[in-house]
Amino acid sequence: LIASEGLDFIERNKNNPFFLYLALTIPHANNEAGKEGMEVPDDAPYTNRNWPQQQKNHAAMITRMDRDIGAIMTKLRELGIDENTIVMFSSDNGPHREGGADPEFFTSSGPLRGIKRDLYEGGIRVPMIARWPGKIKPGTVCGHISTFWDFLPTAAEFAGVQAPADIDGISYVPTLLGKEQKKHTHLYWEFHEGSGSKQAVRMDEWKAVRLRPSKPLELYNLTTDIVEKNDVANDHPGIISEIEEYLKSARTESKYWNLFEKS
Repeated sequence: LIASEGLDFIERNKNNPFFLYLALTIPHANNEAGKEGMEVPDDAPYTNRNWPQQQKNHAAMITRMDRDIGAIMTKLRELGIDENTIVMFSSDNGPHREGGADPEFFTSSGPLRGIKRDLYEGGIRVPMIARWPGKIKPGTVCGHISTFWDFLPTAAEFAGVQAPADIDGISYVPTLLGKEQKKHTHLYWEFHEGSGSKQAVRMDEWKAVRLRPSKPLELYNLTTDIVEKNDVANDHPGIISEIEEYLKSARTESKYWNLFEKS
């Protein structure tokens, strides 16, 4: 249904500049159905695979998503606007266990530690693909670290308008064009659920994670330890002090999202 509406939107706006945010909901679980929440109408083409049913269904969702995205690309080509349309694809988080899904079955996090709801790399590090004919050379790979709050200033630059001044995002249009890119000095995340709030900070090659407000910071060098296995906080007190100082101003207090901890 979402993909169909997206196709209709493109058809209606083919003669004008348009922005389409296509928030596909798959792959995802029905969280109300417990371990049976990886529901699909049909698990083809994986029906005869010797896999657990939840993994057949998970794979079928991804295949359906791939087909829906393919239909979008086909529509752009049929309308003759694919060469003048920027297409970007990404995910909102790492793999999940809801609905009986098994992140290890397809090695969905690769070598990364953690899954959805974790602030380790496996929970928050996702790829992004961008297609911009005549601007981005096919097959180009870039290691620039960006975040979802960078998209607003990026979209504003695409549209030729000024982004709000009071935001943290940085346009990554220069990266897409192969030009010099302004980078974040720090990136900050927090997540509120379960036993308490979690925090994470990225600063160059350094990644700090705090699992609960009362816990000390863990520290990892992502250049040498992408799996976040070796906590080197005790070896780098200066880095820890710098990150602790940054954390004093990294967040704005909120009555809805205050840091908390359950005993």
